Amino acid sequence: MNSFSQISRQIMPERIGAAFHLAVAEAWSFVGRTAPNPPVGCVLLDAQGDVLVVAAHHQAGTAHAERLAVEQARALGVVERIDTAVVTLEPCNHTGRTPPCTEALLSTPVKTVWIGCADPNPHVQGGGAARLEREGITVNRLWQCMNAAATYARCRALLAPFAMRMTHGRPWVTVKQALDSKGSMVPPKGQKTFTTPASLRLAHTLRRVTDGIVTATGTVLADRPTLTVRHVEDHPERRRLLVVCGQEKHAPAEWLDSVSAAFDVRFCPDIAQLPDILAQSDALWVLVEAGPTLLEALKTHNLWDDWLTIRQDASGQDHLAVSTQHDVTPLSLFPEWVRCAQEQVCFPVS
Repeated sequence: MNSFSQISRQIMPERIGAAFHLAVAEAWSFVGRTAPNPPVGCVLLDAQGDVLVVAAHHQAGTAHAERLAVEQARALGVVERIDTAVVTLEPCNHTGRTPPCTEALLSTPVKTVWIGCADPNPHVQGGGAARLEREGITVNRLWQCMNAAATYARCRALLAPFAMRMTHGRPWVTVKQALDSKGSMVPPKGQKTFTTPASLRLAHTLRRVTDGIVTATGTVLADRPTLTVRHVEDHPERRRLLVVCGQEKHAPAEWLDSVSAAFDVRFCPDIAQLPDILAQSDALWVLVEAGPTLLEALKTHNLWDDWLTIRQDASGQDHLAVSTQHDVTPLSLFPEWVRCAQEQVCFPVS
């Protein structure tokens, strides 16, 4: 009888799709912690397609998803049952701070490896898949399956910030803009925000999953923002990048001392310098939280990848809209994306 992994390579089996869903979800829980490495999820299945292990890369310097999955399988005593590996990103085939993931997989009886995305690094792309195939492993690629478009899109969304770093040498830039019913960004007197608690949690989740924040001295002077993650649980022991657009002399000393405890602060006196400052960091994904002056400058210089607008209507309800300059956005992995899509306000820039 054929094993589960021997099903046609042209169709993604239902259980493989379910495994990819688990892998993306597990990797998503560590987004914002893995830089400069990509977030990656891995699921190991037996010959019947049952899940043995679900794992993800936690942070740079620790085991990659595939190696961690194999280690967990050994600890559980199920390594000899491994038949299929489902991985959101092509396994690496080079030694960096950790050994190659291909070797971890080849140390098991795995017969088939499903890859969600090819490695976007042009120097190593295809190397992992080729290594596995040379050893007789069947390698299936989501982008070659007739029924895997949605699953492939989720894997690409997970990888998008890392792919931007690999192909353009800079992090993915998400702009968050909150507007009241009249289109103003200014909260009522005595308040720092006018959005609903749900939108506030979304905003803080964005801080959690991003590796840095871009703001401006105008926002600093007006709000003295802490820019920390609240309302949702943050990753432990994190230092983020904070880029302040403007002159350092305009930043209050006590505010700068306070944020320096949690952020690596860089000042950007000229918006034209922002791409270089971001490129010099290890960040994969940065969030812009600033006022209309900086946002207009980002539009003018085309220094953004996707743009989340939270607009409150006259009844106090928030509505979400997303513009993106690409055919994929990591924002699509947020639960709120479903609501956004239902309102038909998630769209690419024409």
